[in-house]
Amino acid sequence: MSIFDGFAKPPCAETLGWQLLEADEATGTIRVAFDGKPEFCNPGGNIQGGFVAAMLDDTLGPTVLVKTGGTHYCATINLNVSFLAPARPGNFTGVGRIAQLGKTVAFLEGELFDAAGQCVARATASARVVPTAGLSRP
Repeated sequence: MSIFDGFAKPPCAETLGWQLLEADEATGTIRVAFDGKPEFCNPGGNIQGGFVAAMLDDTLGPTVLVKTGGTHYCATINLNVSFLAPARPGNFTGVGRIAQLGKTVAFLEGELFDAAGQCVARATASARVVPTAGLSRP
């Protein structure tokens, strides 16, 4: 059981193959897995940057849900991605953490690693902290 079992999985997370690997409520740090599908590739055979950014966004955002014990989630205000290496189709692991959590804004950071453990992208984000009261539940 995890905090995520109490919420419906968004279609975007399903598309990306999002799967929780580990969550630390004390720090808000999470590790998640993604499936970098061939359908996500650009003509050069690499995962298109928008999908890499989406994986990072879906790594950072859930940290607030974990840290608050399910009382709040966040809506991204700003996402800054640095692409460090080509992302080839395959499995990816995202590691996200909270740099600072305020009452209305969270500052988040994380990395996306390929199956060989190479960091392919890093991101920082600012996000609005929102109560989960209106979210759909399974």
